Amino acid sequence: MRPPLNQPLPIDPLLPEIIGRLSQTPNIVLEAPPGAGKTTRVPPALLDAGIAGAGEVLALEPRRLAARMAARHVSEERGERLGETVGYQVRFEEVASAKTRLRFLTEGMLTRRLLSDPTLKNVGVVVLDEFHERHLQADLALALLRRLQRGARPDLKLIVMSATLDSGPVARFLNDAPALRSEGKRFDVDIEHLARPPRPDDRPLAEQVAAAVNRLATENIDGDVLVFLPGAAEIRRAQAACAAIADRHDLIITPLHGDLSAEEQDRAVKPAAKRKVILSTNVAESSVTIDGVVAVIDSGLARVAGHSPWSGLPTLNVARISKASATQRAGRAGRTRPGRCLRLYTAQDFNARPDHDVAEVHRADLAETALELHAAGIADLNRFDWFEAPPQSAIEAAESLLLKLGAIDAAGAVTEVGRKMLRFPLHPRQSRMLVEAESRGVSEKACVVAALIGERDIVASNLFKNERERNAAQEGPSDLLLRLDLFEEASAFNFAQSRLREMKLDLGAVMAVNRVKRQLVGTRGRGGERLSEVARDRRGEKQGDDALLISILAGYPDRVAKRRSLKSDNRELLLSGGGAAQLSPSSVVGRSEFMVAIDAEERRDATQARTRVVRIASRIEPEWLIDLFADRLSETTEAKWNAQSERVEVVERMMYDQLAISESRSSKAGGAAAIKGGEEAARVLAEAALAAGLQRFVEPETVSGFLARVEFVAKTFPESSTPALNDDDVCESLVALCEGLKSFAELRAAARGGALIEALRQRLSAEQRRLLDKMAPEFVAIAGRRRVRVNYETGKPPWIESRLQDFFGMEAGPVIAGGRAPLVIHLLAPNHRPVQVTTDLAGFWQRVYPQVRKELSRRYPRHAWPEDPLN
Repeated sequence: MRPPLNQPLPIDPLLPEIIGRLSQTPNIVLEAPPGAGKTTRVPPALLDAGIAGAGEVLALEPRRLAARMAARHVSEERGERLGETVGYQVRFEEVASAKTRLRFLTEGMLTRRLLSDPTLKNVGVVVLDEFHERHLQADLALALLRRLQRGARPDLKLIVMSATLDSGPVARFLNDAPALRSEGKRFDVDIEHLARPPRPDDRPLAEQVAAAVNRLATENIDGDVLVFLPGAAEIRRAQAACAAIADRHDLIITPLHGDLSAEEQDRAVKPAAKRKVILSTNVAESSVTIDGVVAVIDSGLARVAGHSPWSGLPTLNVARISKASATQRAGRAGRTRPGRCLRLYTAQDFNARPDHDVAEVHRADLAETALELHAAGIADLNRFDWFEAPPQSAIEAAESLLLKLGAIDAAGAVTEVGRKMLRFPLHPRQSRMLVEAESRGVSEKACVVAALIGERDIVASNLFKNERERNAAQEGPSDLLLRLDLFEEASAFNFAQSRLREMKLDLGAVMAVNRVKRQLVGTRGRGGERLSEVARDRRGEKQGDDALLISILAGYPDRVAKRRSLKSDNRELLLSGGGAAQLSPSSVVGRSEFMVAIDAEERRDATQARTRVVRIASRIEPEWLIDLFADRLSETTEAKWNAQSERVEVVERMMYDQLAISESRSSKAGGAAAIKGGEEAARVLAEAALAAGLQRFVEPETVSGFLARVEFVAKTFPESSTPALNDDDVCESLVALCEGLKSFAELRAAARGGALIEALRQRLSAEQRRLLDKMAPEFVAIAGRRRVRVNYETGKPPWIESRLQDFFGMEAGPVIAGGRAPLVIHLLAPNHRPVQVTTDLAGFWQRVYPQVRKELSRRYPRHAWPEDPLN
C-alpha cells in the first residue's frame, strides 16, 4: 500500500478525472498553475492506477534539477529510497534499478532512448511536464511520441502538462485530445514595480537585489523570500552582497540552481528554522515549488537558451523575460496566502515585453536534433510531422553541417562515423571531435577540450595584467590548448579556490568543465574502445598536441581560416566559407598561417561597421585537410620555365571550399599537359637543369665520391656484377629527381640533401646496395674518435685522415672490403697538415714516430706525445 500523501495539493481533486479520461483515450492535455502539484502527483497516480499496465511511466522534465528533485520528492512521499520504484535519468547520470517503474528524465533523454528502443516496449505512459516552456527537445519528444502512436504503439498513453500554454494547438496535434484544467489556489500578490527614475538605475544587479532584500527584512516580512536571477554567477554575487544583511536580520541565504549538489538543493527547498532568502534561477519559476515563500524579488532577467550562429553550440544569454514568465514568478508568492512581488524594472518595461517567449524550435541550432531524427530512420526532415516546424534555413544548415562532419550521407542515412557520434550527448561538432580523438588515442584530453567548448569560458577577461604580459603569451598552437593547460594546472591544485583566483579563472566555469569532463570520460568508456593516450610524456607531447588539433579540426570543417598576410601585426583572416574576419588580439594563435576559427562574434567599430572577430582559434596544417577532407579539395596546375627566377612558374591552387590553401601564380605554359600531376613541370625543370650543368645542384666531389665508391666495389668484388655508374646515370637520376619539383632551389636542396645520391643508389640492386654499404662504408671508427669519413677517388685506393693523436692505441690501421683493402692513412699534425701517409701503421710507430715525436713535441708542447703510442 502506498503511504498517505504528506499534504493535500490543488491538483489532487482532479486526479480521478485524469485517470478516468486516460483510461478511455490515449492522450490528454492538462493545464495547471505552478505549485498545483502536477509534477509530483500526476505521474505516481498514473502508475498506481495501472494506466501504464506492466510498463513504466516516463515523466519528462525541462531541467536536470527538476528531474532530480521531483524523483526525490515522490520517493520520500512513497516512503522508499530513490532508485527503487521511482528513479531519474539526466545527461551522464542515472539513479534507477530493475524495480523502477516511474522514471523522471530530461526531455532530451527520451530522444536518446528512442534510438536504442524505437518502440518504447516497456513504457506505458509518457508525461510531458512544463510543456509551456517550449524547449526544442520537448517539441521533438511530442512529435516522435505521436509518430510512435500512429505506428507501432497505438496503445501508448500521452499526457501533456503545462502551466500557461494555450492547450488548443497541442490538443489538435494529439488528435483532438481532451483538455483538463486545475484552477488551484491562488492568493492576491501585491506587485510593485521599480518607480520610473529620472535616470536608469546603473547599480550592479547584486546591489539592487541586496537593497530589495534589506527592505523586506526591515519590514519584518513573515516568510521566505524568493529572488529570481539569471544564473549561477549572478547568484554568487548577490549572495556576497546580501551576507551582511542576512547577519543583521538573522536570515539564511541559500542558492538554488542546477549545478549544486543534492544536499545544497534540498537546503534551498525544504523548510528551515529561520527565514530564508532563496537566490534562484528560473528553475523555481515552474519546475520547482518552494513552500513558505511570501515574497518574490524579480530581476526580470533569465539566461535564455540559444546558439552561437558561428559555432552552432548552445548558448545561455541573459535576456529579459516575457510577461508570462514574470506573471509566473510573481505567482510563487501567492500559493498559500497573499504575497508581495518587487520587480526590479519599471511598469513601462513590463508592458513593452512580449506576451510569451519564442519557442526554441525557431531559434535553436538543429544539428543534434537532425542527427537524432536521421538515426530514427527519418531521411527527409521536411516531411517529418513537427509539432511546429522550424525554419527551412535551419534544417538546411543542420543537414549541411552533418554532411561536412561525415555523420550522414547524401541520402540522409547515418554513417558509421555518425553512429559513433550518437554515443555522446553533445552537439555534433563536439561528438565528431571526440570520435576523431578516440581514433588518434587522445580521447581523455579531448573530453576536457569538448567540455571547454561546450561550457562557458574558464578564462576571466582580465587573464593578462597588462599589454606586455598579454604579448608574452601571444604564441601558441591553440586557444583551447591554452585553456586545457590552465585546467590541468588547476586540477593539479585540486581546484583550490585561492589558486583559481590567482590564475584568474572562473570558479563556476572550471567546476562545470570538470564535471562534464568526468561524465564524458565515463561515456567514452561505455560507448566504445578506450584507446591509450599517446601524449603521456614529453617525447609524445607534440604528437599528442597535433592529434588534439586534428580532432578539433574534424569538428569544425566549415570554419577553416587563413591569415591574409604573415606579418606579425596583420590579423586579418580569409574564411573557407567566404568573407573575412579579424583574429582577436587576445588569441595566442597569432603566428599560425592556417587555423580553425572556433568561436567568433560580431563587433562594431567606431564607425559602427560590423566586423567578425574570431575569439577562439586553433592551429591546423594544410596536410590535415588533405587527410580528413580530401574529397573537398580541388587543384589546378600550369607550368613554364622562368630563367630569371630559375623556376618553373605555375598557377597552382589547392582549394578547400572557397579558400586557397596553397597557391602560386604565373602565365600559362603547356596547356592541358601542365595539369597532369606535375609531369610537365618536372619535364621543364629537368631540361633547364641539364642545360645548366650538374655543378649547379650538388658538389661535384659528392657525386664523384659516390661513383668512386661504386667503382671500388665493382673492381674489388667482380662476382657481384656491380655496374660502374657514369655521368649518364647521374643525368638520368637528376631528371628523375625533378619529379614534384619546380625550381633550381628546390632541386639543389633535394640533391644536396642526399636525394640525388639516393636516386643513384636505386640504380643498383638491393643486394648490390647492401654490399656497397657493408664493404665500402662511408665512415670507419678509430681509437681517438668515434668515426672518420672514408674518401673514395676514381683510380685511387680509399683513404682517411685525422690527427696523429687519434690513432694512439691502434696497432694497425682499419681495413674495409672484408679485409681485402687496407685504408691509406693521412696522419695530421695539430695544425691539420699531414706528417705521414701510410698503410702500415705498425711500421710507422716503430720506424718513423720517434723522430716525428721529437719534432712535434717541440712545436706543440701543450699536446701529449707519449713515448709508447700504443699504451
